[in-house]
Amino acid sequence: MPIRSMTGFAQVRGEIQRPDGSSTAAQAQSNGRLAFALSLKSVNHRFLDLHFRLPSGTDSLEMQLRRLLKEKMGRGHVEISLSLERSTSETFSINRDIIGGYIAAFRAAAAEFSIAATPDLNAVLRIPGALDSANDSADGDIEAAVMAKVAEALDRLNQMREEEGRGIERELRDRMAHLAEASKSVQQHRRAVLQNYSERLQSRLQELLGGAVDKERVLQEAALLVDRSDIQEEIVRLENHVQHFLGLLEQGGEIGKKLDFLLQEMNREANTLLSKTSGLAGEALKITEAGLAMKAEIEKSREQVQNLE
Repeated sequence: MPIRSMTGFAQVRGEIQRPDGSSTAAQAQSNGRLAFALSLKSVNHRFLDLHFRLPSGTDSLEMQLRRLLKEKMGRGHVEISLSLERSTSETFSINRDIIGGYIAAFRAAAAEFSIAATPDLNAVLRIPGALDSANDSADGDIEAAVMAKVAEALDRLNQMREEEGRGIERELRDRMAHLAEASKSVQQHRRAVLQNYSERLQSRLQELLGGAVDKERVLQEAALLVDRSDIQEEIVRLENHVQHFLGLLEQGGEIGKKLDFLLQEMNREANTLLSKTSGLAGEALKITEAGLAMKAEIEKSREQVQNLE
């Protein structure tokens, strides 16, 4: 499965088929049939977050769409919109039960509170269900027609998401290459830093303690402190994280969360590396520069990874 971004958009159009199977736009207009547009828009999100904008009376359709999208998508904020396009020749009839009930309630309230008023016909006709379309008998076919087009919409959406995913993957590989170079630079300067640290520590201890303490003991303590200040362990872990990161890119699929976790670990190693070399001059300054470069690459990588599925 290819790597996908969580950002994409797709739209498909369709029509409700007539019993004789015809489906041209001209026939749709002349027979007062329904056309529809289904849109899918996705952006990044920690989890799969589905939002539907569907016409009233399509609860069953929403449940089917929700079930299908959960099967096909890993995560992202996804907006699903369905608009119905009725032809201009379509006729409507009034729903007498709804309109009659509204008018009766209106008049009863006006009489009870002694208000001289008459119902506003425009307001009445805007009540949901007040008008029945002559084509409402075909509304049961909308669900089937839309579901037949969902696969095409998902394919288009995923094509856009995969194209952006390939771009993100290229950038992430470049970032990892820069990170590996910075790690090699740190490794080159490590021995010089350890030597510098050991010399400074021995000089300081001799200055403070003079000849009153066993020099062999002092050297042992100094060696222990130097070992604790060694950054070899951080370098090794960082290099392993980079290799694991590249391995996940090769694997593909839904790897966004795993990559984000790895980058957090890389950032922790970079912080530890910087803290161990703080306050040292000479070669240590070059390690500090490399460590800051690492953190910059890691942060830029996280910005990209957080948009991967």
